[in-house]
Amino acid sequence: MVYGIQSVIETLRSGQQIDKLYMEKELSNPDIQTLAFQNRVTIQRVPVEKLDRLTRKNHQGVVCLVAAVQYVKLSNVMADVHERGEVPFLLLLDRITDVRNFGAIARTAECAGVQCIVIPGKGSAAINSDAMKTSSGALNHISVCREFDLVDTVKFLQKSGVQVIACTEKSHRDLYAKTTELQGPLAIVMGSEDDGISPEILRAVDNHVKIPLLGEVGSLNVSVATGVVLYEVVRQRALEA
Repeated sequence: MVYGIQSVIETLRSGQQIDKLYMEKELSNPDIQTLAFQNRVTIQRVPVEKLDRLTRKNHQGVVCLVAAVQYVKLSNVMADVHERGEVPFLLLLDRITDVRNFGAIARTAECAGVQCIVIPGKGSAAINSDAMKTSSGALNHISVCREFDLVDTVKFLQKSGVQVIACTEKSHRDLYAKTTELQGPLAIVMGSEDDGISPEILRAVDNHVKIPLLGEVGSLNVSVATGVVLYEVVRQRALEA
């Protein structure tokens, strides 16, 4: 955590990757705003009470959290995957805000052979020490991309020959149906714990699937649901091999 106007300015100038940048609602600082724009860091306007909860020190109305991982470009990940002769297997997380859920998802994704996790620039869990611990270190071994518009990301992947499938309870297609094919280049989309995948992304993807729920409870924890879907991909690819 870095706080105070000059400290935050120097952190932005240093080129370090910023996970979160919080600024008091009424504060205006052209230097921070310009540097944030140049570094493609989203400024989140918050009440001073939130900043006070983050630190009791004199934060001067601005606090930033330096990323615990190095974000990479999705285009570079795709190029590396093709260069290694691998079939693309990506995971897009739409507004997963719980740090421990994110860490658990990262751990499962790495174990399942996912090459990259893609998160939005705003509205995602901070990748901090808690996320790293919950992932059991998996975040050290899997690429993480931060994209500012996941709809644009979906379109980029589709143009790259990747099928994008959203897992949502709104789907009429069962994950285990014979018509559900998950063998080729693939990106799975999982959504927010509160309201699932955003409508814009649901409209943009190629297909939707749902996990069958046979009990009385209407949903699974997102990290559990992600594990179910990813290992169905692993199963289908093993049968194809």
